[in-house]
Amino acid sequence: MELLRLSGRKVCDKVIDKGFVWKGKTMIVRWLPGAPPLERKGRGDAPQVRLYMGTLASTRLHKSAVKRNRMRRRCKEAFRLAVKNADAKNPAQKQSYQLLVSPRSSSLTCAFGDIENDVSRFLSTLR
Repeated sequence: MELLRLSGRKVCDKVIDKGFVWKGKTMIVRWLPGAPPLERKGRGDAPQVRLYMGTLASTRLHKSAVKRNRMRRRCKEAFRLAVKNADAKNPAQKQSYQLLVSPRSSSLTCAFGDIENDVSRFLSTLR
């Protein structure tokens, strides 16, 4: 499984409008199965399993951009580590997903292990 960026306003709006919602203690994840439309075109080789991840943190979350970016980075790093560990343990993921992660304010001050626990709980719902 590979972790890639989810980018583009239209793609993110589609995930927000039509996606499923998972709520954890430190983040809210909106997700859709399948790759973004631009990734489906092109290559004729076998489709790879990928996670396309974007983050969404508005000024309502925190006034300081530095702290909002720290929340984003902590969530991204937890996903990166979880995907890396999942590849080693269980490479049986069958499908690509589009994820839009919205950190909660608790992700700024909580222990990093709490964020990792939320990520592992979310990934277990995908399997």
